[in-house]
Amino acid sequence: MRLILGSKSPRRRELLAGLDIPFRIVDIDADERWPEHLQGGDIPLYISRAKANAFCEPLANDELLITADTIVWCDDQMLGKPTDADDARRMLRLLSGRTHQVYTGVTLRYADGRFESFVDATDVTFRCLTDDEISYYVDRYQPLDKAGAYGIQEWIGYVGCTALHGSYFNVMGLPVEQLYERLKKATD
Repeated sequence: MRLILGSKSPRRRELLAGLDIPFRIVDIDADERWPEHLQGGDIPLYISRAKANAFCEPLANDELLITADTIVWCDDQMLGKPTDADDARRMLRLLSGRTHQVYTGVTLRYADGRFESFVDATDVTFRCLTDDEISYYVDRYQPLDKAGAYGIQEWIGYVGCTALHGSYFNVMGLPVEQLYERLKKATD
């Protein structure tokens, strides 16, 4: 089966490449708004499906489209990508000294019109971060393109993450362990 990754995320591209399965990449522009009643993992699940629906090319019989979306969930609120450096600092202060959830919704779209969607959840705990540490990270790294204003694989993860329950790769943006199992089933 030929895989198509519908994503602008360099991290998702890197993670899928780590499975040693060939794929091609397409950019998909989708409406990423969701119904207000959705909570937690239902939000990225909805958005991943919207991305799959927004893909306009017909799929060949041997093609499979993969789309995904990741959010951070803390205090019953969704933390997406920060709008600017001040918003990134606000988000990191909210996460400091607490446990939050990272949800990634993934949708597989088959050539026959079927969709298969799933969501993965990971609990992440940060120690209390100082304002200087938060500013250091925001000023030297690029948190504006990351849900919750951080990349677990970057400096803030090295010094701030004290516990992680679930998939590390989910926190990076793609639960490759679950995806691999579903791809195996799809090709059987």
